[in-house]
Amino acid sequence: MSWIQILSDAGLSEREANAVIILSTSPNMKASELAKELGTTRLDAYNSLERLQQIGLVTSTADRPMRFSSPSITDVVKHLVEIRREQLSRIEEGFKRMDSGEKSGKDSAENKASIDEPKFAVLKERVHILKRIEKMADEAEESLVLVLGKFGILHLCRSSALSEVNSAAKKGVVVRVLGQLDKRTIRFYNELDSSIEIRHSVDLDAQGAVMDSSEVIQYLKTEENPVGRGKNDVALVVQSSNFADSQSDLIEWIWEEAIPFEAASKRFTEEKIVDPLKLTLDSGSFLDRIRSVLQITDELPDTDTPFNPKAFMAAGAEISEARKELEKGGLGSLSSFGIDISSLLRQVGNRIGQELSFSMRNIQGHIEFLNEMMDWWEYAGLGKLSYDIDPEFHIKVNLSSLTDEEDILPLWALDDGIIEGALTARYLTEGNVLIRREEVEGDPDEFCRYNLIFRESKEYL
Repeated sequence: MSWIQILSDAGLSEREANAVIILSTSPNMKASELAKELGTTRLDAYNSLERLQQIGLVTSTADRPMRFSSPSITDVVKHLVEIRREQLSRIEEGFKRMDSGEKSGKDSAENKASIDEPKFAVLKERVHILKRIEKMADEAEESLVLVLGKFGILHLCRSSALSEVNSAAKKGVVVRVLGQLDKRTIRFYNELDSSIEIRHSVDLDAQGAVMDSSEVIQYLKTEENPVGRGKNDVALVVQSSNFADSQSDLIEWIWEEAIPFEAASKRFTEEKIVDPLKLTLDSGSFLDRIRSVLQITDELPDTDTPFNPKAFMAAGAEISEARKELEKGGLGSLSSFGIDISSLLRQVGNRIGQELSFSMRNIQGHIEFLNEMMDWWEYAGLGKLSYDIDPEFHIKVNLSSLTDEEDILPLWALDDGIIEGALTARYLTEGNVLIRREEVEGDPDEFCRYNLIFRESKEYL
């Protein structure tokens, strides 16, 4: 059996099979050169190359004109056999017979194809994309990052790529998975090897993979139906160390902000929000703030200055006195360092409100949800809430304790933050409700109000 016959049985046309054979032994050919070798037109050559790129058998450079390459024949057939193993057993047997006789010519072809220049290919259909990810897992030496979006874990676990990814982790490759957890697919993450670190991010719904610092897969299109066969899935494969490094930097930035799997999964397993709470402080120079607090008025030197023991000791004594005064201060002293207790408590309140909204997420009606929230609010002794529809639907907030005294904990900020967090968590995700917060002055019975504008209609309830 010839290589042409094997590749034809594997689903390639005669022209495509000949193109693969030529490119595997003579990489980096222009389409016009390939057309001449095939004895056909450049248009026909381009059509064959497009088809071969779609199934992952040909890569091209970003040069003008583009130059095309193919793996060795043995690697090409392995790729096709893995995709069609059950249906193409005869091709697999033929490949094994032919493989032993062609290995001697394999190394030289691979050496030619190893030219270090960027190459890319477009893969179509999920089965071909996952086969490429499987290949990446098999070839990974240091690291493999999988970006799975919301449903990528489902597709991975339904393919043979899962086994190769787990094998890579077991042999020492650092494998990380960045996904968007969903109640319908969270159980599939348990099929990953225990050494694989998983994180959750709501800000990333893309899919792809990065292997070492050499190859990237980036999905361009995925089927809307998550349980479909992925016939219309499209991905770009880029073999470029520079591009891989840039993608790794982007993923690393998202990874740092993402939530560890154990904490994120509790939303679905225990119906609780236990994500780490990251608080922000005031902006500005914190060095300038500490210099002001410690009463250091001298300008910082920009060059080396002679050491003066007397001046050094005198300055040290002044700073020690300033620190002693600072230690006597209360909560108000924290503002000297840019730590606004009101802002921190509001952020904590936002988180409490988000958890409150999450716990009542199954309450469907607007009024029903608000009534339950108001009951809880008053039961907890946080103040009083009421709503009105004039001039538009709004919630009136009356807080139980308001104070501007510097050294008293501003719990009013916590309370206001709770209702703000609950409303934003409930309505901003829907996209059809606009929330506006307004402070009310001169009315002892109303601290502020939250206007809820329902965009889908003029009816508020």
